[in-house]
Amino acid sequence: MAFAEQLPSLDAPEARPGGATTVNARGRQAFSFPAANLDAEGLINFAAGSLIFRGDWVVGPSAIGARDGLGPHFNERSCSGCHSLDGRGAPHAAAGLQRRFMPAQPFALVFRLSVAAAEGKTQPEPAYGSQFSNAAVKGVRPEGEVHIRYTEKPGRFADGSAYSLRQPHYRFSRLAYGPMQPQTVVSPRIAPQLPGVGLLDAITESDIEQNARNQARRTDAIKGIVSRVFDPFAGEVPGRLGWKASTGSLQHQTASALHGDIGITSEHFPREDCTPSQTDCVGRAKAAVEISTDTLNSVVAYQATLAVPARRNFDDLDVRRGQALFTQAQCSVCHRPAYVTGKGYSPALSRQQIYPYTDLLLHDMGKSLADARPGWGGRKPGLAGTANASQWRTPPLWGIGLIPEVNGHAFLLHDGRARGTLEAILWHGGEADGARRKVLLMTRSEREALVKFVNSL
Repeated sequence: MAFAEQLPSLDAPEARPGGATTVNARGRQAFSFPAANLDAEGLINFAAGSLIFRGDWVVGPSAIGARDGLGPHFNERSCSGCHSLDGRGAPHAAAGLQRRFMPAQPFALVFRLSVAAAEGKTQPEPAYGSQFSNAAVKGVRPEGEVHIRYTEKPGRFADGSAYSLRQPHYRFSRLAYGPMQPQTVVSPRIAPQLPGVGLLDAITESDIEQNARNQARRTDAIKGIVSRVFDPFAGEVPGRLGWKASTGSLQHQTASALHGDIGITSEHFPREDCTPSQTDCVGRAKAAVEISTDTLNSVVAYQATLAVPARRNFDDLDVRRGQALFTQAQCSVCHRPAYVTGKGYSPALSRQQIYPYTDLLLHDMGKSLADARPGWGGRKPGLAGTANASQWRTPPLWGIGLIPEVNGHAFLLHDGRARGTLEAILWHGGEADGARRKVLLMTRSEREALVKFVNSL
């Protein structure tokens, strides 16, 4: 297929995808700058939240006091342990990445667990709960170890060029609390990059719902749906964050991650995640809330005001060709380019023209990406909403081209299986299968232009 002769016109605002929050940044620290339009108070809050986000939690009681609460089970000791340099995690220790604990284990990749329940719903695995923890405090056994291997799936483009996709396979060993249920379903989730998350939080509910209505009127397979979740901070709202759009706000996402990944209890997540068979964990569980609402809000404020970096090579001819191809292949239907935000967590985030390239909807991505784990389907605090096994939220694309500079790798998709932008596209199926087929028909130069555009975002 040949790209359209009429290239997209240059849109100067799109060069600054975070609106007035955008910063000109490259290199290892590109994801770690505060929003460019923060006032003095906002900068003070950003700095305070950064200290909490980057600092390790410890086993209490300690001289630190305010950082007590780690575990009993956990995956990392700090938020930055998974979101290294505020960026994207890797499924294993990639070049240039060092892990402080359990070096043989996945890097910034957690595993959600579930078993089938009545009426097509699911529930946590009885012995290991809803998330597998491969680390623990002294006196408590880590739940076990995770091992990843990959097999290659070869294919060819229409022009005869070969490609290969790697299929992950997971195995658990040294299980401390006995075997898992035979029908346990495992869903890996990698830590995404954080810049712009506060702007996503500020996209209006009406915009998200309008995206679904617009797609419902389409005559093709693209039919995204709004995830409905119970957010303990906001009530029943559209899910907008997380790989399955399972949290409705940045507060919800942050409190949930602190609880599941580090073992930190809070007002809305007050119980340690110990199953009845984990007697050593139960014995170390504490009734007290371990992070105050004020401290939680400080962490949220920091993440919310991380700046989106400006685009690179914005007016490069190949980038503009790639943008035309992106639109022709229908990628922009789900990866909606632009919004104007509503009220943000910080005034700096409000009424900003932004270009995140997402519709924040759930889409059926086909069997190849399905994890066989349906959504919880409940309305209880902390539980996800309507996503089924093959549905995933459209991830934003801004910053994707800077991940190699910040984190030293280019592992994409929810589990890091893709080794770059083109492989990620080729894994698309289900509603996105038509777009994938159009990419398979592209010439080498067209594919290179498409990737160059996406990596400019």
